[in-house]
Amino acid sequence: MTEQDPRSLTEAEARVEFQDLDAKIAAADLAYHQEDAPDLSDADYDRLKRRYLALLDAFPEFAEIGARVDTVGAPAASGFGKIPHAVRMMSLGNAFEDQDVEDFASGLRRYLGLAADAPLAFTAEPKIDGLSLSLRYEQGKLVQAATRGDGAVGENVTENARTIVDIPHELTGAPEVLEVRGEVYMSHADFEALNARHAETGGKIFANPRNAAAGSLRQLDAEITRARPLRFFAYSWGELSEPLAATQIEVIRRFEALGFQTNPLTRLCETIDEVLAHYHSIEAQRADLGYDIDGVVYKVNDLSLQERLGFRSTTPRWAIAHKFPAELAWTHLEGIDIQVGRTGALSPVARLHPVTVGGVVVSNATLHNEDYIAGLDSKGEVIRGGKDIRIGDWVQIYRAGDVIPKVADVDIDRRPAQAVPYAFPTTCPRCGSPAVREEGDAVRRCSGGLICPAQAVEKLRHFVSRSAFDIEGLGAKQVEQFHSDGWVKEPADIFELKARYGSGLQQLKNREGWGDKSASALFQAIEDKRNIELGRLIFGLGIRHVGEVAAKDLALHFLSWETLVQAADLARPAAVAHRAADEAELAERHAAQTEGRRARISDVRAAAIAALDVPAEAQAAWDDLISVDGLGPSVALSLSDAFANAEERAAFDRLVAHLTVIAPEAPSEDSPVAGKTVVFTGSLEKMTRAEAKARAEALGAKVAGSVSKKTDILVAGPGAGSKATKAAELGVLTMDEDQWLALIGQA
Repeated sequence: MTEQDPRSLTEAEARVEFQDLDAKIAAADLAYHQEDAPDLSDADYDRLKRRYLALLDAFPEFAEIGARVDTVGAPAASGFGKIPHAVRMMSLGNAFEDQDVEDFASGLRRYLGLAADAPLAFTAEPKIDGLSLSLRYEQGKLVQAATRGDGAVGENVTENARTIVDIPHELTGAPEVLEVRGEVYMSHADFEALNARHAETGGKIFANPRNAAAGSLRQLDAEITRARPLRFFAYSWGELSEPLAATQIEVIRRFEALGFQTNPLTRLCETIDEVLAHYHSIEAQRADLGYDIDGVVYKVNDLSLQERLGFRSTTPRWAIAHKFPAELAWTHLEGIDIQVGRTGALSPVARLHPVTVGGVVVSNATLHNEDYIAGLDSKGEVIRGGKDIRIGDWVQIYRAGDVIPKVADVDIDRRPAQAVPYAFPTTCPRCGSPAVREEGDAVRRCSGGLICPAQAVEKLRHFVSRSAFDIEGLGAKQVEQFHSDGWVKEPADIFELKARYGSGLQQLKNREGWGDKSASALFQAIEDKRNIELGRLIFGLGIRHVGEVAAKDLALHFLSWETLVQAADLARPAAVAHRAADEAELAERHAAQTEGRRARISDVRAAAIAALDVPAEAQAAWDDLISVDGLGPSVALSLSDAFANAEERAAFDRLVAHLTVIAPEAPSEDSPVAGKTVVFTGSLEKMTRAEAKARAEALGAKVAGSVSKKTDILVAGPGAGSKATKAAELGVLTMDEDQWLALIGQA
């Protein structure tokens, strides 16, 4: 079963996944950092965040777990020293079917501009289910070892790493600076022997080899680690003082020559057919390897191509992990709970009798929405053979991508006689307001708005999340408690906490769990956030569709809060017209379907917009807003709606009155296009559109999706159409691809 493409999910489906991810990551953090007994593999833990990032790309309005956006792994535990990674430790994108791998290779060819028959080789190696470790050598000597941590900072486990037999203390013929990265693991035989010894002495019994390896490496006493049979496979690198080789496979061979253990099943594959054949070969050998793996990793072999492909925020473009199929299990559905999200969406979650699926105990599963419960997909098509889901049913559970628990099937033969079809609530379980389902929306939403405590609390949780205001000491639990006690009803109240609860009879320091020191620390942390970056402020407001990436893009485009507000106000009449056009389009589609005719969409939209007679100034502001690359009308409409809502606008104003908003850092002036707005159109022949955009942004330019008065340069390839025409009308500097490359010094 494959992990469903995020863009094919409904809003409710995506929201439930976010809520599941939040709970799972929080639980994993507790198990990993406080109990030293992780119940998720390192790969599973990272997959939670990779899936979250994929969902965030598709549904930016669901950025309810902002703390997870830019992280990989988890923060370093307090019991260890911290080591910053000179080169960030990344995670990997996932593939679950052979077709996903073929799509990955096709995407690389498109990005690189390679023909379908051009050579493109890959390495394929087992993905070890262990703990990532980075080893730093200087002048041939091991000087430090660090866990992945959050990708930027890891735990100092140097003395523990020195006890692992596979890790050399000195190297001959190595570069002056060499960071070797790989996986610490424990073999099945050693794991069983360790647990047998612990059973005899009353020691801790580990759940699986990965947990045993993680707990052993992260001991504060290196002598305990020495007594544990840990192994290490090398497969990657971080900082280098000089290149190791020209290809991935040659680097692996260089590691072997330096004395490291590398996986003997690593292969160089010249074609995707060879890659997939090796995957299935490894899959067939999996049970007999003697150590745990959870997939096969593919990497572009040519390191110069790896450099061209570069990285996304947390994953390289040139590598992917091909996961093994998910496991299945049957269990009893004990109930269906309805969760209310930040936007009022009612999301059903199955409450299950706990069952182990893929090495993890599962007690909840997503049910997506009321149609899914009834046996229909988001398009109204029958799923599960039309079998609905009822409380009391026996259901088959799988972990999509070995992460998100979902219902695969229902055993009708075991259905209790008293089981009845589930009646989805039509009122909000939190505030009692009507829960309505609009035309074309698969989600039922609470209409209570600000009076609904679920929405208010979720907005506050979002506001204090790591990618938003990230106030030290004020996390989700604290802000929920303050809201419950009536101390904080909206974000502005946070900045009044000290004035209202720093002295007098009702003081923060007198609350359970707080004291003088912790209260003072919180007040200082709040003070520190009175100076806030514009992008964080925009993201923290929790405006629907405005995720972290959109917030940063808006900040870079408008550069100040005042300019953004003015643009939203100016564009409002045009936004109203486009909203009316959307409603008219929906009505026309419905009417056309009913009458059996073809819908006149363009005519209906044009008439709706013309009827409102949008002022030229408003249209210009709207055009500017939607020209921000990657935003589009949906984000612009949400932004306009938020600023036009009297209650929300007043709350924004009360918040900003407490803040000094920091403008984004001005683009570097060291390039001829720094600070300029560039639009690409037509077919580029010497680079792909993705490469062109990445290069322009790296040089400090802003890349827009449409031409406007603010456009400085239009790069037009063959086939340039309306954008070139508009650029000519506006007098925008237009150049071809060769002129552009000459301008940026890359001809």
